[in-house]
Amino acid sequence: GLVVHPGAGHSRGTLVHGLLAHCGDLTGIGDRLRPGVVHRLDRYTSGVMVVAKNQAAHESLSRQFSERSIKKHYVAFVIGKPNPHRGIIDTRYGRHPVDRKRFSSKVASGKRALTSFAVEASAGGVSRVGIVLGTGRTHQIRVHFSDLGHPVVGDVVYGGDILRNISDKGILEVAQGLGRHALHASRLEFMHPQRQELVTIEAALSAELALLNAKLEAALKS
Repeated sequence: GLVVHPGAGHSRGTLVHGLLAHCGDLTGIGDRLRPGVVHRLDRYTSGVMVVAKNQAAHESLSRQFSERSIKKHYVAFVIGKPNPHRGIIDTRYGRHPVDRKRFSSKVASGKRALTSFAVEASAGGVSRVGIVLGTGRTHQIRVHFSDLGHPVVGDVVYGGDILRNISDKGILEVAQGLGRHALHASRLEFMHPQRQELVTIEAALSAELALLNAKLEAALKS
């Protein structure tokens, strides 16, 4: 629920405001309105982020993101069961041709978007999917799985009225109360800007997604 940086309709209460309060010397690191920020998560995507605390770190991390050497792992709960159960979604990607606030992988021209995935568990009309991003396009995971026919649970922008496809009552009850899309940034792997050592940071599922996962695991055993 936290917006990363100030923008239209969000002049206060963002992650950047919290960072400035916690680390008051971030001013001037990177973009003036986004000090320290080297990547973003959607407002309703939970999980791990990395922030630069000095200019050298900002340059190093930005370069790693640009070169796609940072490994970004996600967990998504999607409607249905993707088939095949693992693979790489490799598409063009750009603005939706009709709704310019949305994105689409079904475009005639655009940037390349790569999403590697593997279904980890499936029951009751929902699957838990492990994902590694090859590119970091805006809304990429949500769009790719929606266009694949398996939208992320709770995604009102790209999923529409999809909860009716959930057959397990326990899963459905949790899904109806999420108030967000079921997407979580679970792990980041990058080179430390100073020590040049591989850093791996993991974030456990947020409470509501952990409950959804528990219901999914219970449905698997029933």
